[in-house]
Amino acid sequence: MEFKDIQELVKLLNKSNLSEFVMQDGDFKLTIRTKNYEKSKRKAGEPQVVSVQQPQVVPVQHISPPVPQASVPVQIPAEPAPAKPAKEEKEEAKDDNASYLEVKSPIVGTFYRSSSPEKPAYVKVGDTIAKGDVVCIVEAMKLFNEIESEISGKIVKVLIEDAAPVEYDQVLFLVDPNG
Repeated sequence: MEFKDIQELVKLLNKSNLSEFVMQDGDFKLTIRTKNYEKSKRKAGEPQVVSVQQPQVVPVQHISPPVPQASVPVQIPAEPAPAKPAKEEKEEAKDDNASYLEVKSPIVGTFYRSSSPEKPAYVKVGDTIAKGDVVCIVEAMKLFNEIESEISGKIVKVLIEDAAPVEYDQVLFLVDPNG
């Protein structure tokens, strides 16, 4: 039996409801158990094996020597201020950018600001673009697709790094329509 065959068996087992697969051919014996194996053992009344990981001890490093209480008064808040959830931060950023229009990626691929590394970027912050202007390239499956702007205005922000992967409908540029 080849390694590819074993991989195919594992894939099939993961898709099925089987918890264990045993195959024997002469001296060769193959046993494959899935995540469902432990569950099926517990249902059958067999003893459950529990593994316990020992906690790790992390040494504490002092950054500065302790300061005497009398020389510097220190105020410790009763409760630390709760950090803003990422969702709220994103909403605040959206509010700041609410007056701007977005140029989005029409496909999944790799974002490039220019047609080659030696050439200048199609657009940069501060450039004025018109509807139909090429603003970047998105490579998908070895095809380089020129992305044209569907809006006119001034580029305010480039949101993607050069040669970074982009998703469908991901915002690439923010454009000020009044610019």
